[in-house]
Amino acid sequence: MKRLAPGVWRLKELPGAWVNVYLAEDVLIDAGRTWDRRRIFAELDGIEISALALTHVHPDHQGCAKFVCDARGVPLACHADDVEAMEGRAPVGSGTAPLPRLYDRIWTGPPHRVDRVLAEGDEVAGFRVVHAPGHAPGEVIYFRDSDRVAICGDVVRNLSYLTGRSGVREPPDEMTYDPALNRRSIRKLAALEPSLILPGHGPAITDLAAFGRFVAALPVD
Repeated sequence: MKRLAPGVWRLKELPGAWVNVYLAEDVLIDAGRTWDRRRIFAELDGIEISALALTHVHPDHQGCAKFVCDARGVPLACHADDVEAMEGRAPVGSGTAPLPRLYDRIWTGPPHRVDRVLAEGDEVAGFRVVHAPGHAPGEVIYFRDSDRVAICGDVVRNLSYLTGRSGVREPPDEMTYDPALNRRSIRKLAALEPSLILPGHGPAITDLAAFGRFVAALPVD
């Protein structure tokens, strides 16, 4: 694991930080794809966790949720607007274009009961839940007010899926149910004035001046 902030680590992935899984104190944040099962369990070997909390219910974030919760006997948490998808009563979908539909087929994990339904202002491992829909209905940011660290899921990414190079970007439109709403959530993230942004894809965002310029250049819907 790589320590990114006090009490916050990113689980190792090779060759790089393509699909991020974080540990915040003793709470696992996100659960990767189904094929991340081996690396997640290897990284957690000997580490006690108390819960699994999702930033959103898409195939590359909920893939191992059931496996982790069943193996460790821990509760699963996600925002109210993603509960039906996580429990199998609605599609776990990241889009209708051919590539997202392929990802859905090969990465989606089995449904699992949501034990804790999250809402705006709830607390998880010392982080405040901030609802940030757009990429997914139940997308949330976990924000720690004490040092302004933000775990932001796919509100933004710091990765080019074509080149693998870092760079702050919006999530792809074809994987986002409402891009305009997601841009409002990006501005909501910026308004928190984070000191460190930990995205679902790519390395930590540490150049906050560059992030500010990215936000300022977003289209106004």
